[in-house]
Amino acid sequence: MEISVSYLSSKNSKEKTLELIEATSAQYIHVDLMDGGFVPVKNFTIPEVHSLLCCHQKPLDIHLMVFDPIIYIEELAKLNPKYITFHVEATKDVVKTIEEVRKYGIGVGLSIKPNTNLYELMPYLSLVDLVLIMSVEPGWGGQEFILSSKDRLQELIQFRLDNHLSFKIEMDGGINSDTIKLVPELDIAVSGSFVCKSDNYQERIDELKNAGNKNKIY
Repeated sequence: MEISVSYLSSKNSKEKTLELIEATSAQYIHVDLMDGGFVPVKNFTIPEVHSLLCCHQKPLDIHLMVFDPIIYIEELAKLNPKYITFHVEATKDVVKTIEEVRKYGIGVGLSIKPNTNLYELMPYLSLVDLVLIMSVEPGWGGQEFILSSKDRLQELIQFRLDNHLSFKIEMDGGINSDTIKLVPELDIAVSGSFVCKSDNYQERIDELKNAGNKNKIY
């Protein structure tokens, strides 16, 4: 299991939080970008994102919680992220947005809110590299893990197996050393406040990896 750390909810500045994440063994920096429309909070402008992340060392795992995500792709591609993920609920043309991300040689992710039926994803799963299951309502950090997310993970794993697909499955929301034990089959676990509100980021990441791997079904 890989770990992607979100700096959205931290007791340090964004700059200091990113510095601390870079010093850990986490595989990705998770970049939550919100427009104030798709979710109630707005937390970025493109110049701010470029200034903050222009010198990143770890691969970026960008999660767009925005309407019309296609309008942001060209500028975000300049950061050379590993993945750009957008919400199936946020655009009327999912395929066109997938193609726009793919045009820049970036991995495409598709995300879904907790109350959206998984069947909304099904037409597109052969076209993406990553599926991000939201295990809280998107929009702010520090929420409790929604237990039904376990069932959504199992359903997606079965669909991937039945259809011989290879997309990775990521989960974001309320992930800590206890909840990660409920979803050991994840490919990527996103953790924010559990890591970034602690005094020792590496220790928390080690806890996540150990807890997840102990419960993994081989």
